[in-house]
Amino acid sequence: MLLPKTLLCAALPLFGALHLSVEGETPGSTSTRPWVTLEADAAGGLCELGGTVRFTARVQNRAEEAMAVSLRWEVASLAFEDEEREVVKMEIPAGETAAAVLPLVMEGPGFANVTVSVLEDGGTRPRRRRRRVGCAPAGIQFELSRASDFDAFWERTLEELAAVDPKVELREVPGEPDDDFKLSEVTLRSLGGVRVRGWLQVPRSAGPHATVLRVPGYTENMQPIDAVGNRIVFSFNIRGHGGSVEDVPAEPVDYWLRGLEDKDDYFYRGAYMDCVRAMDYLCSRDDVDQDRLAIWGASQGGGLAFATAALDPRVDICLADIPWLCHWRGLMTLLIDQDVRDLAAWLAANPSRSRAGVLETLSYFDTMNFADRITCRTLMGVGLQDAICPPETSFGTFNRVKGEKDFRIYEDQGHGLAAEHYTWALAGLAEVLGSADGD
Repeated sequence: MLLPKTLLCAALPLFGALHLSVEGETPGSTSTRPWVTLEADAAGGLCELGGTVRFTARVQNRAEEAMAVSLRWEVASLAFEDEEREVVKMEIPAGETAAAVLPLVMEGPGFANVTVSVLEDGGTRPRRRRRRVGCAPAGIQFELSRASDFDAFWERTLEELAAVDPKVELREVPGEPDDDFKLSEVTLRSLGGVRVRGWLQVPRSAGPHATVLRVPGYTENMQPIDAVGNRIVFSFNIRGHGGSVEDVPAEPVDYWLRGLEDKDDYFYRGAYMDCVRAMDYLCSRDDVDQDRLAIWGASQGGGLAFATAALDPRVDICLADIPWLCHWRGLMTLLIDQDVRDLAAWLAANPSRSRAGVLETLSYFDTMNFADRITCRTLMGVGLQDAICPPETSFGTFNRVKGEKDFRIYEDQGHGLAAEHYTWALAGLAEVLGSADGD
């Protein structure tokens, strides 16, 4: 199926089998248990340095008799360690609403994710609500985890890729009479001789053309878009995704765990090289304008976009939406109380495995450790309420980018972005590549 032109990149869930649990019910519930809402008074979800954000939890008693509840506040942040707070006891008359307020001072750059838990006396399952706010995100800096052989590792990996014959195969696909492009399926050989594929759309107008390389979210199957204007669009599937599954299977959906014991065998070593190989192919074409090359992805694709822009200086603009593969140590910290069942099972399967070993391997693929290599224009969009790719981890990478850059934070968005973001991103893309309808 062809995708709308304005949705050049889709934001899909990141972890295929990562279970993130949030307790609660929909606003339409008829339950007489307490109904809880949580809001923060930070305009746009951001406050000034040193500012105080007031979080207000409102607890509604929908029962026909009085209700006693216990309310607990928890704050998770990479910017500071929060104090343990006392449980608040509340008596709420039938049909009434009670409020509790948490004032939180944001003394430094960062984000704070506040959870309020409300448990009815005699109950066993609390009702939880979460809200994140931020402060001076452009000032966020985390310590790098880059090993001394980091650069040598990637130089060697790029050399290994260069030694692989791409063995390009091009299969033309008949289109519709009114299509403004020619469509082909492209097969390439990447690191390890792995076959990877993508959909190439070439305008019927004379070239050379600006070009967009689209890369997938976790498990996403990239497909052609419905119109390209005067740009070449390569909708590319890394190994294990879409049509690129002959040599690396799609199942089970455990890409981020594959090969974690050894950086040379880790899944993302090959995946990053797949993206570089796609860029190699585009730059081998006479109809590609090599001064107008873009890469765009969301979630896993956002991380792939960062990594490709870092490893391949031919990229002229990088668009990384709700990016993953950023600041792994921080991500592990923020998700420590979540139900990360896959990683726990993987560690338990072999006593020689450890969390420290996992983080050591991941450090070679953490885009934060690459970011100072990115010198092209870079755009990033994040959802402030994203529980899968928390924005503080995304800014860990973004803030180290050396090139011209800009970002947008969407206060009420989670792991996905609204149409307004794509309007902004497409406008930024046009500044570098020229208009989609004409140069």
